[in-house]
Amino acid sequence: MHAFLTARLLPALVLLMASALISPALAADAKPAGHAPGMQHGQSKTGKAAKARSALAISVAAAEDGSFWMVGLDDQGRLALQRSTDQGRSWDAPRLPDIGDDGVAADGESRPKVLIGKGGLMLVSYSSPLAKPYTAQVRLLRSTDGGRSFAPPVTVHADRQVITHRFESLAFDTQGRLHTVWIDKRDLEASKAGPTGEAAPYRGAAIYRNVSEDGGLTFGPDTRVADHSCECCRIALAPSPQGDVVAMWRHVYAPNERDHAFTHLGQDLAPEAEPVRATLDRWALDGCPHHGPGLARDAAQGYHAVWFGDRGGLVGVRYGRLDDAGRPLGDVRLLPDEAAEHADVLSSGPQVAITWRTFDGQRTHWRAWISADGGQSFTLRELGRTTQDNDHPKLFLAGSAIYGHWRSTEGVRIERLTP
Repeated sequence: MHAFLTARLLPALVLLMASALISPALAADAKPAGHAPGMQHGQSKTGKAAKARSALAISVAAAEDGSFWMVGLDDQGRLALQRSTDQGRSWDAPRLPDIGDDGVAADGESRPKVLIGKGGLMLVSYSSPLAKPYTAQVRLLRSTDGGRSFAPPVTVHADRQVITHRFESLAFDTQGRLHTVWIDKRDLEASKAGPTGEAAPYRGAAIYRNVSEDGGLTFGPDTRVADHSCECCRIALAPSPQGDVVAMWRHVYAPNERDHAFTHLGQDLAPEAEPVRATLDRWALDGCPHHGPGLARDAAQGYHAVWFGDRGGLVGVRYGRLDDAGRPLGDVRLLPDEAAEHADVLSSGPQVAITWRTFDGQRTHWRAWISADGGQSFTLRELGRTTQDNDHPKLFLAGSAIYGHWRSTEGVRIERLTP
């Protein structure tokens, strides 16, 4: 795959490998009240190829009625949704939408996602692997009755080449438009069309997006947001002051600096619009670190951001502020955990929560950094630990409260992090 070894990165790589997920397959079993569902080891089927793996990557979202919805894979590699009406203490039996022969990527940075709109609209997205290695298509399931039934899955993008269309993120804006953003390699493939058949210099992949005006029923044209994105890092989305969406992703700046870019995804974003350089680590790396950023809108102005990088030989996850245009603003702080990885951030009013996992050589810990004053000061919380395989922790909003979820082979933990 992608080279991920440099002398400067080796200490961080050891930590990441020690606590990494093995990848696709898990099981969602309904449990009695008072227990979270344990998604167990099993045989996963990705397309026509079966492989024994643990696929612990899930997503959770809150509905208008206060219920929580979780999406992941069961022990047969099937896409499964579960609903909780008691903040994750117990869960209904899994619901299994019909996705035909689709495989589903469900580990690490690439996970199925559930997005809940208004009036019973529920969307589930996933990257479905194709025949060639590291290729996929972005697929979408749509329900208009609150998750009771789903229409057959559709492909989000117009391009149908057997190439990378992966690591999708999606969000509604305040007008109800659906924005879908993904990593795409069509321009890398086009760069190989020279007379010798050798690729012209093309750094990384590209960021593409489209917009749906009808809640995922139809989609506008594929639009290139930026050339030269990193190949396998998740894309962070957040609301903009204008009511639409902004995006932040790991970018490949010439010749090989893996910093982060930021742009406004308005309805009429011009393809030639130049993204803002949002981080200034200047991390030179000839490979993808599989470690995307987190982004959250501040209640007053600008954004909260978290990202992993190497700045002057100091490897770690950093927290910083961005202005409304995505430019770095003020001091950048390392999280209070030198082994922190795969952090996420979310805000609600003056409350800011950052969560991550960390490996101490024997156990993986789930931790959070909580602020009640807009990120000026933080309190460290220990939320859980395990010796088993585990997913990256993530955050979601239920009303005005921020919750976190973390999954291991021992089960799913849901924690309320703010009032």
